[in-house]
Amino acid sequence: MNLRAKRNRSEVRVFTDSLNDIMFFLMLFFLLASAVANPQVVKLLLPRSSAGEQSVAKKTVTVSVTQDLKYYLDKQEVPYGNLLDAIKAYVQPGEELTIMLYADSTVPIQNVISVMDIANKLKIRLVLATEPLKE
Repeated sequence: MNLRAKRNRSEVRVFTDSLNDIMFFLMLFFLLASAVANPQVVKLLLPRSSAGEQSVAKKTVTVSVTQDLKYYLDKQEVPYGNLLDAIKAYVQPGEELTIMLYADSTVPIQNVISVMDIANKLKIRLVLATEPLKE
């Protein structure tokens, strides 16, 4: 047994006040850096469906623009002036309509944009069809 009197030793203390500040700034930096680091990410709100409801089938309409600037709606030639009314005839309430746009590679971009403008006026989704690259 050690019966000697204990000496008064000084206590060792670590002051963490400055460490708290550094940790806060590091956390803030990484939080801001993670929000800006990936701007190409698309935030989606996915649709919900209950088990009892039936999903509505998507309807697709094909619009083609040929090299000589003729417009075809589902393989039927339609003048550009009547294209809006012809597509409007396909729109039915409760159905989601999608336009598949096939444009020849030599067609001026203004003609493609004009079909996109029609889809935007009718609030219809438009998909531009492309051909995969051949290697």
